[in-house]
Amino acid sequence: MVEHQLRGRDVDDERVLEAMERVPRELFLPEELRDRAYDDAALPIGAGQTISQPYMVAKICEALALKGNEHVLDVGSGSGYQAAVLAELAADVDTIERIPELADRARANLVAAGYDRVRVHVGDGSRGLPERAPFDAVAVAAAAPALPQTLYDQLGPRGRLVVPVGRHGVQRLEVIVRSPEGPAVVRSVPCRFVPLVGEEGF
Repeated sequence: MVEHQLRGRDVDDERVLEAMERVPRELFLPEELRDRAYDDAALPIGAGQTISQPYMVAKICEALALKGNEHVLDVGSGSGYQAAVLAELAADVDTIERIPELADRARANLVAAGYDRVRVHVGDGSRGLPERAPFDAVAVAAAAPALPQTLYDQLGPRGRLVVPVGRHGVQRLEVIVRSPEGPAVVRSVPCRFVPLVGEEGF
C-alpha cells in the first residue's frame, strides 16, 4: 500500500508514510472486509459510512504538515482509522463522530490497536469541540458545502484546517490556514467523500 498507492503517487512526506505503515488498517474494518484492508479504495464500515481510501487519508495528513507536538481534532471518526494515523503524527488527538454506534466501535478499535490515548467524542462534528479548542490542526473526513466557520474559529494562530468542500461528485480537498487577515486557502485537489452531516454541513 505504502509503496504503490502512496509513495508511487505523490505522497512524499516520510513521517506520513511511516505512520501509514505502522497503523494496522485491518483492525479498523469489519471482520468480513479485513482481507481487503489494503485495497486502494474506501470501504463500508456500517451505518452508511466508509473508511477513507488510504491515499486520501495520507493526503489529508500530509496537508496538515504536522511536526509531532500538535493538538489535533479529527472530524468524522468512522472506525477510528484516521485518528490512529494522526496519533502517530501528533501529540494529542480528539476525534468526534455523530453516530454513537460508530463512536463506540472507533473507541474499541483504537484501544485494540494501541491508541487508547485518543479521545473519542459523540456529537455534531461540524460544530467541532469548543471545550477542547484551540487546535493546531483540524482534519475533516466528510465533505462540507462550504468552509465550516466554527471549525475554522477553533484553530489556533496559523492552525490548519483540511476539509473536502463541495457537493456530491464535485468536491475539492481544501487546506485552510488561519491567518490575521482571515482564512487563507493554500491548496485544493479534487476528491470524493461522504457528506458532512450537521449544523454546518448538509
